Amino acid sequence: MNAPVKSFDALPRFASPLKAIESLKPTEPLYLVHPGAFAVAARQFLDGFPGDVLYAVKANPHPIALTQLWNAGIRHFDTASLGEIEAVRSLLPDAICHFMAPVRLPGQAKAAFEIYGVTDFVVDGEAELDKLLAETGNAKKLRVFVRLVASLGGALLELSSKYGCRPEEAAKLLKRIKAAGAAPCLTFHVGSQCLSPFSYAQAIEIAQQAIRLSGVEIAALDIGGGFPTAYVGQEPPPPHWYFDMIRTALDNLSVKNVPVMCEPGRALVGQGISLVTQVVMRRGDRLYLNDGIYGSFDEQRFASFEADYPPTAIALDAKGKARALTGEKRPFRAYGPTCDSADVLPRPIMVADSIATGDFVLFDAMGAYTVSSRSAFNGYYPDSWAVIG
Repeated sequence: MNAPVKSFDALPRFASPLKAIESLKPTEPLYLVHPGAFAVAARQFLDGFPGDVLYAVKANPHPIALTQLWNAGIRHFDTASLGEIEAVRSLLPDAICHFMAPVRLPGQAKAAFEIYGVTDFVVDGEAELDKLLAETGNAKKLRVFVRLVASLGGALLELSSKYGCRPEEAAKLLKRIKAAGAAPCLTFHVGSQCLSPFSYAQAIEIAQQAIRLSGVEIAALDIGGGFPTAYVGQEPPPPHWYFDMIRTALDNLSVKNVPVMCEPGRALVGQGISLVTQVVMRRGDRLYLNDGIYGSFDEQRFASFEADYPPTAIALDAKGKARALTGEKRPFRAYGPTCDSADVLPRPIMVADSIATGDFVLFDAMGAYTVSSRSAFNGYYPDSWAVIG
């Protein structure tokens, strides 16, 4: 097992978020790492999913997140670019990377194959298959996954309008892949934050259609990602509902005992990080925070993502002790620190009415698509860390 990154070992540790705020009194956004949450999430998938578990690196590529998952037993990584492969392998040399993006920049498949030994790739059309076969030059070493469209409506963020093909086209690609000497496989993605376990059964049925039309016995099936985490206003079904549904659907697949994979991202890291922000200014029912849309809250831009990170208002008393503010809560419009008027959370946050300038707002479940989407717009870039537990 690889040792944790030194930066993680050097981070300050606290028994609770309140203790972290008391000690650090952070004036910049502060990410709080919860190692136990990473371990619990990883164990749910490693014990419950009937196949290989690939962490979708795009959800959070930070070395701290990657190392936490590695230490929890994750060995496979869904990498969508050469940059992600390089980042994973430089930190975790023994990690197994899978290049699961349907469209790659020229030369990236060649580099992934020759330098890093990657043998799993995805295509959703003839042109990308031609490019992949030409760049790698050794089809017999490849598993090529044909990505299917899976627009099933059970997810908050759909992922089939950009990539994927219908079963008829997938059947043609499977035949070509087999003829080229590579192992023909199938994959799909039901969409991010999928709240319906049945969507996976429906997608497996679409895969069955492609198999039937092609007459090809696939070598593997990648279930994709989309597994949810819990946010305020969203309590998804427990993980075992998804795993049970997938097992039942696989039992009905014509190809028996086919190796399967999945690509959880949000479900593995969502609960593993929380965020402390400070109120730079309160103006009536407005709170001006030191983090916003261009930082850790980018995903809030999506209108379909009607989820909120559970906020808690926290103040320091006269003795410097941190305490959660109690009393009546009210909605506040939350603005970020940049000079862009668009830097405002799309929905109000509910916190104690007594909140004031200089107080803090703690947001939980901030591990997914926060660190990975932050920018340095206007010179703001949240990157302070501490460990809880």
